[in-house]
Amino acid sequence: MTLASPSPLPTGLQPTGWLRYLSFSLDHKVIGLQYLVCGFLFYLVGGALAGVIRTELVSPMADFVSRDTYNEVLTLHGTVMIFLWIVPVVNGGFGNYLIPFYVGARDMAFPRLNAVAFWMIPPAGILLISSYFLAGAAAQSGWTAYPPLSLTTPAAGQVVWILSVLLLGGSSIFGAVNFIATVLKLRRPGLKMMQLPMYCWAMLGTSLLVVLSTPVLAGVLILLSFDIIAHTGFFNPVLGGNVVVYQHLFWFYSHPAVYIMVLPAFGLVSEILPVHARKPLFGYTTMVYSIMAIVFLGLIVWAHHMFTSGTPPWMRLFFTIATSFIAVPTGIKFFNWIATLWGGKIALNSAMLFSCGFILNFVFGGITGITLAQVPFDIHVHDTYYVVGHFHYIVYGGTVFVIFASLYHWYPKFTGRLLNEDLGRFHFVLTMIGFQLCFLPQHWLGLNGMPRRVAEYDPAFTSLNQLSSVGALIMAISTLPLLVNVVITAIRGEEAGDNPWNARTPEWLTSSPPPVENWRGEAPLVTEPYGYGIPREGTP
Repeated sequence: MTLASPSPLPTGLQPTGWLRYLSFSLDHKVIGLQYLVCGFLFYLVGGALAGVIRTELVSPMADFVSRDTYNEVLTLHGTVMIFLWIVPVVNGGFGNYLIPFYVGARDMAFPRLNAVAFWMIPPAGILLISSYFLAGAAAQSGWTAYPPLSLTTPAAGQVVWILSVLLLGGSSIFGAVNFIATVLKLRRPGLKMMQLPMYCWAMLGTSLLVVLSTPVLAGVLILLSFDIIAHTGFFNPVLGGNVVVYQHLFWFYSHPAVYIMVLPAFGLVSEILPVHARKPLFGYTTMVYSIMAIVFLGLIVWAHHMFTSGTPPWMRLFFTIATSFIAVPTGIKFFNWIATLWGGKIALNSAMLFSCGFILNFVFGGITGITLAQVPFDIHVHDTYYVVGHFHYIVYGGTVFVIFASLYHWYPKFTGRLLNEDLGRFHFVLTMIGFQLCFLPQHWLGLNGMPRRVAEYDPAFTSLNQLSSVGALIMAISTLPLLVNVVITAIRGEEAGDNPWNARTPEWLTSSPPPVENWRGEAPLVTEPYGYGIPREGTP
C-alpha cells in the first residue's frame, strides 16, 4: 500500500533547503527532524536549569538562588526534560522519521495531524518557560503538582504550567493515534506483524500507553485548575477535597510515562545493536511479548509511588508484586541484548558505546527500582535523593544515552554525512564519567536521609553534593563535543554514502538522505527474520 504526502502548497511555492524545516511541512522526515532539533534546544534549556539546581546544592545554604526561585527552577527542569525533550524526541522524532520506512509507507497515516502534533510543542514550551516572566512567578510545586502545595503557590504560574502540559499531552495523543494507524494499516502487502522491526513494536506499545493514560492526566489537571481558578473542592482538603485521589489519577499516567520514555529507547537500541554487532537480534519473539507485557504491567503499578500515603496493606502487597513482575520482561530484554552482542563482530563506535552504556545504566537503575518496590525499603527512602538517583539512571542513563546512540547511528541517514568518531567517543567518555559522578552519590545521600526538592540541607551531606555537582559540570561540558561535531560535520563532514553501516533494515535501502516519498520506486519488502549485518569488505 502506498501513501502520497498531501501538500499544503503548490509545489512551486514550497520552501526548499533548510527553510522547509521552518515550514508547516507534511513530510514525515521533515517533521521527525523538527522534533529532534526542537527537543534538543529544550534539552539545552533543561540542562541549564539543572546547572542552577546543582550550583545551589554545592553549599548547604540557599545562597545562589532563593528558595522560591529554586522551587521554580526545579519544577521547570523536570517538566522541560520530560515533556519537551525525552518524550518528543524518542516518540515524535525518531518515530516519525523511521516508522514509515519500517512499514513500507511513503508517509504517516495522517500527515496533517502529524504536523499539528509537532506544532503544538514549540508554543507549549515557550509558554511554559515564559511563565517565569509573564506570570510573575512560575509554578513551584514540582513536575508532580501535588495539592495542596499546587493550590497555595502562585496561581498564575501554576495555571500556565497546567495549560502547557495539557497542550503537550494533546500533542502526544495525536502522535500516538497516528503511530497506531500507521503500523496497523499502512504495512506493505506481505509484511506481517511478526516481521516488523522491533522499534515498530516499541512504538505500538508506547502509543497504546499514551492513548490509555494521557487523557487521565488531562482530566486531573483540568480539575486541579478548577480548584485554583474557581475554588472548587476536588483536591482542596479545606473544602473537603481528597489529595490522595489526585495522586492516584496523576500516577496512573505518570508511571506509564516512564515506559512512554523507555519503551521507544528499547526499540531503538534493538535496531542499533544488531547492526554494529553484525548479528541478528537474539530472541525476536520473546522481545515482542516482553514489550506487550511491560505495556500491561505498566498500567497496574502506579500506586507504588504512594506507599507512604496511607495505602492499605492489601494494596501495598498487590502493587509490590506487580512492580516486581516488571523485572521479568525487562530482564528478558537485557539478556537478549547481551546474547546479541555475544560472539558478534562488535564495532566500538559511538553508537555502540552509548548503547552499551545504556545497558549498564539501565540495569543498575532497574535494580534500584526493584528495591523501591519493596514497601519497608520504600518507606525509608521515600522522597529522598535515592529516588532521584534511581529515576535519572532510568531516564538519563537509559533513554538519553539511547538518544545519543541513535543520533550517531542515524545521522548519516538524516544528512548523508558521518559524525566524527573521535569526537563521538570523547562525548561518550565525558558523558559516562559525569553521569556516574552526578547520580551515583545521590543513592548514598538518600540512604542517609537527605530529602529531595530542597534548597537547604544538613551540612553533613555537603561533600557528596559537591561531588554530584562536579559530575553535573562534566555532563554539561560533555555537550560541547556533540555540538562541535554536528557543526563541523555540517560544514565539511565525511560523505557517508547510502548505507555506511551495511544495515539491512528498510531505511537504509534507499538513498541518504532519502527522497521526498522515501523511495524512487516501490518500497522494498524486508521479511527476513530480523537479520542484519553483512560485513563490508575490509571492515571488522
